[in-house]
Amino acid sequence: MGGAIGDTLPLALGIAISPIPIIAAILMLLSPKARGTSVGFLLGWLLGIIVAVVVFTLLSGIIPAADPDASQPIGGTIKIVLGVLLLLLALRQWRSRPKPGETAALPKWMAAIDQMTAGRSLGLAFILAAVNPKNLLLAAGAGVAIGTAGLSVGADIVVIVIFVIVAASSVAIPVIGYLLAADRIRGPLDSLRGWLVGNNATVMSVLLLVIGVVLIGKGIAAF
Repeated sequence: MGGAIGDTLPLALGIAISPIPIIAAILMLLSPKARGTSVGFLLGWLLGIIVAVVVFTLLSGIIPAADPDASQPIGGTIKIVLGVLLLLLALRQWRSRPKPGETAALPKWMAAIDQMTAGRSLGLAFILAAVNPKNLLLAAGAGVAIGTAGLSVGADIVVIVIFVIVAASSVAIPVIGYLLAADRIRGPLDSLRGWLVGNNATVMSVLLLVIGVVLIGKGIAAF
């Protein structure tokens, strides 16, 4: 189980360190309907991550079981393909960086956050977590790592729970912090939002590059 946790933690961090959902959560916390929309967003984010990683864990059960000490070409090939796709996403993110003096462009839906209800924020978060291509690739990598580790159902659940906690932490921490001490964290949240807006593309490109290389390396090692 320790090996599966070690394989999935970097992928969970890849989901956690995603500026766009963090920015969206912060904007909701600074909006008039902060409590309802932020809690809905957190629930949707958790649900999306759970659905994605569970689906890919179940799908990886199609891969034939093999001796852990023997080569695993199917699992290795999948990891290499996922790693290459993450590298392509990293390149795309790097090219989308704002030029010096330019203001970073944010998704148009962020302008409507002030008018969002708890239900709409839940649906938005679910889409960002479970349908976003970057998150899908990371969840797929985690699902393959868990599903091919040869663990019991109970151990699989433990690894998935740890993965979800880490992946959702970057959205959960500011939301829970706001619920506990709203007045104290408004200033820090606004400062963090400004930094993330300006460095979104750079952060994601570096993160995807590192995780992509790691996945390719694990894929090669599986042969």
